[in-house]
Amino acid sequence: MSQIRGTANYHLGPDQRMFGGPSHSVASSDPSPLDAIRQHTDKIEDILDTFAEPVKPYLPAIGRFLIVVTFLEDAVRIMSQWSDQLMYLNDYRKIPSGLTHLFLFFNVVAMLSCSTLVIIRKFSDYAVGGLIAVVVTQALGYGLIFDLNFFLRNLSVMGGLLMVLSDSWGRKRFAFAGLPQIDEKDRKMYFQLAGRVLLIFLFIGFVFSGEWSISRILVSLLGLVACVMVVVGFKAKWSATLLVVILSIFNVLINNFWTLHPSHPHRDFAKYDFFQILSIVGGLVLLVNMGPGQFSVDEKKKVY
Repeated sequence: MSQIRGTANYHLGPDQRMFGGPSHSVASSDPSPLDAIRQHTDKIEDILDTFAEPVKPYLPAIGRFLIVVTFLEDAVRIMSQWSDQLMYLNDYRKIPSGLTHLFLFFNVVAMLSCSTLVIIRKFSDYAVGGLIAVVVTQALGYGLIFDLNFFLRNLSVMGGLLMVLSDSWGRKRFAFAGLPQIDEKDRKMYFQLAGRVLLIFLFIGFVFSGEWSISRILVSLLGLVACVMVVVGFKAKWSATLLVVILSIFNVLINNFWTLHPSHPHRDFAKYDFFQILSIVGGLVLLVNMGPGQFSVDEKKKVY
């Protein structure tokens, strides 16, 4: 397309100039900064594709499992700490005893059943809706809706769940002859965009929490650049891969709950954070597999 928009059909030779200015060939000889960045990232993407080729068929399954792993861990934790959960909801949240049992039972059943459906790719619409309902009810039930860190993390988790929806719609193969599928494509585009935007909120919370250091500043700047690239969809696969690496290293080094004593007061918090970040990594893995969608710079450059 760029050749069509060039000198074709205008018979402008290399020595012809408009109003004494430089010729078209001279003016277009220097690539723009965006083109230069694109050339370098294209090489990196080629290298990543070469190494990722053996696991590429398994990326959707890996991404889906990682997204729901925090819900599976939460269900197991509630069942193993049932009495402690009831005491907290009764004594601190002042929720009546009967409602606390129903609340915990609903959460456990919903998390186990919906997570299983996501993993096996059955009824993904209902499964994702159920897990989003769990996120909302837990925020209200445990009084964490105004906790900024919790809020940002769960926005990212919901972003991963929206990527599951996009992936499931993209894999549907049923269609009746002669009937348009525009509505299905439109839904996928919008949900991919929403999922991309929500996924980066975890990193925003990471940037503005904790103590500052030189290494933290460098990682934060690098991560913020990758987040912006994910949101606008510019080299989204490469930038999502970079975020997967950064978050995975951060998760192992900071949320290493296995190094804490079982009775340590921060063990459960570190464990919860560890599995939540795994879920967000799962959403990024799906983004690497699917691409950013039509509302992105990567997709628009194919058109122009």
